[in-house]
Amino acid sequence: MTSYRGPRARRVVLLGLSGMLAAATVGAGAAGARAADGDRGGRAAGVPGLAWRSCERPGGPAGQECADLPVPLDHRDPDGPRTTLAVSRVRSDRPAERRGTLMVIPGGPGGSGVGRLTQQADALRKQLGGRYDLVAFDPRGVGGSTRAGCGLDAADRHLVTLRSWPSADGGIGENVTRSRRIADACARNGGPLVRSMSTANEVRDMDLLRRALGERKLSAWGVSYGTYVAAVYAQTYPQRTDRFVLDSSGDPDPARVERGWLANMAQGADDRFPDFAAWAADPARERAGLRLAARAADVRPLVLRVAAELDRAPRASDVDGTPLTGDRLRQALQTALYGDEVGFARVAGLIKAAQDPAATPQLPSDVAGPLPDPDAAVTVATLCNDVSWPRDVDGYRRAVAADRAAHPLTAGMPANITPCAFWHDRPADPPVRITDRGPAGILMIQNLRDPATPYAGARKMRAALGARARLVTVGSGGHGVYLGHGNACGDRAVTGYLKDGRWPGGDVDCTG
Repeated sequence: MTSYRGPRARRVVLLGLSGMLAAATVGAGAAGARAADGDRGGRAAGVPGLAWRSCERPGGPAGQECADLPVPLDHRDPDGPRTTLAVSRVRSDRPAERRGTLMVIPGGPGGSGVGRLTQQADALRKQLGGRYDLVAFDPRGVGGSTRAGCGLDAADRHLVTLRSWPSADGGIGENVTRSRRIADACARNGGPLVRSMSTANEVRDMDLLRRALGERKLSAWGVSYGTYVAAVYAQTYPQRTDRFVLDSSGDPDPARVERGWLANMAQGADDRFPDFAAWAADPARERAGLRLAARAADVRPLVLRVAAELDRAPRASDVDGTPLTGDRLRQALQTALYGDEVGFARVAGLIKAAQDPAATPQLPSDVAGPLPDPDAAVTVATLCNDVSWPRDVDGYRRAVAADRAAHPLTAGMPANITPCAFWHDRPADPPVRITDRGPAGILMIQNLRDPATPYAGARKMRAALGARARLVTVGSGGHGVYLGHGNACGDRAVTGYLKDGRWPGGDVDCTG
């Protein structure tokens, strides 16, 4: 799933599993794109140039530049209507050491590449010693790129409604009605830009940017959903792929894609929750009033009990018109599992307040209000444009019942129906099958206890890539690994590969 800064400047995890998602291919359009790609150094003929301008900002990297890249709405019609992507670059500060361009690929769907580059460029510069120009772009509909919306009602743009949390009794009738309403609105109001939002087109856009930069090959660091974008690029354009890092990957099964990633989040929450339980039972929490139980084993039943009580009797919160419900508590917990102690403290405080009749629960921003309409549109559209989802409502009803029983922390949400079940447009491209065919050079890094892209799914990506890849396993919890968790072993493996080309002889164990 990815994130944006909400009105309270707190992190908000979007529908896109990033945390995390990853999706489909370049099918028939890929061959055309390759055939047209005749550049042999320098910017390719017919590819628009990039007019760079300074866009330094407080707290951002020195020398950051921005540009706009026009791309075809439909790459099969390269001379047809176009949309514009926001592009950003931080040049190597050691030109003599430069070996190429590193593309920073965000999570989501819905993550801003420009925003991620702004946040990470200084850390990357420090690690990589000037080996790369650092480049990123905002995918279609995101951030500074051309925006489009579905005209969704505000009530349908809350995270707890974009994500289909079943009703307190496990029913999905309200989810079915809302999913149909969102799909209809996107068909009515979204236009060609919303219909074009897909992983296939993000990959094509990425290669067009490569050509505009005049690069023969790209290196890349993809995170969460960005790992699938990177994997699809490497599968589609193997001759254009240099050193690729996939940070927090999901199962690339082409029959399921985003639907599979969403379903896997139930297991991911179970994998990660013990970290929160241990934190919340630690006597060190007592001083801040955040200790939830004397034993870690007691935290899970407490959370489930408080959520069930809120199902029956929601509590007024600090946000007018937005009560704390059981599903808002469950969503706040699921979001907190992505990160660190800051998120843990926030959700522990919410649980404490929910138990105190005199308290007013302070809603975290991810559950406090609606997303902007364009942000909601891009997350939904990419999920639904990448692969066909089942349309059998009874099948979802059965899946939710089974998932609620197996994974009560997520209450059936990961298996529930989405607007994709009623999407009006079929995918324009078949999903890519990730295989072991192609050059080696893909380094994966993965936390053992990832709530969004669980380790079991990453192992399937590793198996699909075969000898092309190596997997660095880090014994941590949370989502996103490189430069994010302070694991020296994992960071050293990634930096050594990107900077100096040190390719491990086998998979790397950083769990000690």
